[in-house]
Amino acid sequence: MRIVHFGHSCVLLETAGERILLDPGTFSTGFEAERELSAVLITHQHPDHLDVERLPAVLAANPDAQLIVDPGSAPAVEQLGVEFEVARPGDAFSFGSTSVSVVGGEHAVIHADIPVIPNIGYLLDHGAFYHPGDSFHVPEQKVDVLGLPTGAPWLKASEAVDFLRAVAPRRTVPIHEAVLARPAMHYGLFENLAPEGTEVRVLERGVATEV
Repeated sequence: MRIVHFGHSCVLLETAGERILLDPGTFSTGFEAERELSAVLITHQHPDHLDVERLPAVLAANPDAQLIVDPGSAPAVEQLGVEFEVARPGDAFSFGSTSVSVVGGEHAVIHADIPVIPNIGYLLDHGAFYHPGDSFHVPEQKVDVLGLPTGAPWLKASEAVDFLRAVAPRRTVPIHEAVLARPAMHYGLFENLAPEGTEVRVLERGVATEV
C-alpha cells in the first residue's frame, strides 16, 4: 500500500489496483489533480474534511469514483447534485479487491455546549489502514497503519498518545495537523511515547510513500 498525504485529514491510498481518496477538505491541497479514483470517502461534515466547493470537480474528473459519506454529511452533499451513498457503522463494501469496513459513529466531544455530530471511521483491507476521522474509536480489528489525528479543538496531545497506544499499530502517520503552527513538537511526542513496536512515519505532503 502507498499513501499520499495532501495535508490535514486528506489522504490518498493506493492499494492493489485501487485509488481511494479520504476526507478532501478545505485545509488540504493537491487532491484536485488526482485521476482514476475508485472512491471518495468522507468521515463527517466539517469543512476541513468535506470541501463542498471542490468536491464536484473532483468527482467530475473521476466519473468512476463512488462517493461515500456519513449521515451528517448527506444533506450538504445532496445539494451538490452528485451521486453518493450513505454509510453507517457496521457497513462493509469493496472497490475491486479492496475492502472497506465502517466503524465508529460519533465525533469526539469538542465542548459540552456543542452537539455531537456523526463521524465514521474507515478500515481498509481488514485493518491495513485506519482513518478515524475526528474520533478516538478503537476498532476491534488489528490495525497495521493508523492515520493519527495530531491537533484539533477536540484533542489534547495526551489523548492522541493514549489513542495511539490503544490502537497499537505497526506504523502511524500523523494527520489532522493544519491547526498547529509547529506540528513537529507533537510528532516528537508521538515518537517518544508510542507503544513498543510502533513506528511514527511523518509523510511529506503530496509525496507517495510505501507504508
